[in-house]
Amino acid sequence: MRKKILATVLGTTICLGSMTGCTAGFKRGVVDMKSNWNGGMNRVITVYTADGKKIAEYKGKIDIDTNDGGYVKFDYKGKRYIYYNCFVESIADID
Repeated sequence: MRKKILATVLGTTICLGSMTGCTAGFKRGVVDMKSNWNGGMNRVITVYTADGKKIAEYKGKIDIDTNDGGYVKFDYKGKRYIYYNCFVESIADID
């Protein structure tokens, strides 16, 4: 009897733990879909050179394109911006 209770508690704990991870991933997916449907998210994007000097800052509804090509591309106020070989900080308001 004691083994059954222990197995049930252990199984429930594992199940809840795995559901918590799925829930966080689900929430991120919902935020991504909202961003795609609404043309971006409210963000603050700051662009820096390799030595840390600030090049530019953008605030507003911005849609960022993800890639593996070593550049950052985004649309802002009807214009497309592409930055190569720099550091970009993006802070999004997801509320």
